[in-house]
Amino acid sequence: MSLQHSYTLIAPFYDAAISWATQAVRKHSLSALPQAPGRVLLAGVGTGLDLPYLPARHDYVGLDLTHAMLRRTVARAGRIDFAPVQGDAQNLPFAADSFDVAVLHLILAVVPDPAACLGEIARVLRPGGEALVFDKFLRHGQPALLRRLANPLMRRVATRLDVVFEPLLSATPALQVEDDQPALAGGWFRTIRLRKAASALISFPDGS
Repeated sequence: MSLQHSYTLIAPFYDAAISWATQAVRKHSLSALPQAPGRVLLAGVGTGLDLPYLPARHDYVGLDLTHAMLRRTVARAGRIDFAPVQGDAQNLPFAADSFDVAVLHLILAVVPDPAACLGEIARVLRPGGEALVFDKFLRHGQPALLRRLANPLMRRVATRLDVVFEPLLSATPALQVEDDQPALAGGWFRTIRLRKAASALISFPDGS
C-alpha cells in the first residue's frame, strides 16, 4: 500500500486518533516561531492540526502528499494567510532559500526517506532559518525490540517506528541543533529546533 493511499484511508479518522494526545506539544513547539513576520512551510501539514496555534503575523504554506488530508486544512486556516499545496516532502516544489521557518510535525517518521526530507528542508530554508521538529525517534543504539518488530507492518500502513534522528542530522550538515527536548512517551517523541547555517557556501546533493 502506498503512503498516499494509506493516508487517504486514514484521513477521516486521523484527528480523533492523535489530536488530543499531541495538542500541548504542538502548541509548545510552535511557540518558538519568530516574532518577525516571515514565510513558514508546514511540511506534512496533514489535516491542519497545527493551524489553530499559528500566529497571524506569518505567511504559511501547508504541504501534504494526500489531497484527502490537505482539503481538511482549509476550514482550520481561519484568520491566517494559508496556502495549501499538494506535494512530496522528499522532493519539495519550492526554490532554494525560500522559507524563514519550516515546521515538521510528525513527518520525518512517516516518509520513506527521512534523510531526503530533512535535506530538502535544509535546501528551502534561508540561511539562518529554523526548522521546528516534533516526532518519534529512537536513540542511537536503543534496542526497542517491540518497536522494531512492529515496524515492518506499521511503516506500510502509517508510520515508521525505527527512525533514529542523529544519522539524519549527520547527513544534513547545513542544519545544527539549537534545542532538543523529550516530549511524550518517555522521550520517544521529541521536540527539536534546528537552525540552518548562516553561511551561503552550502552545497546540496543536487548541486544547488
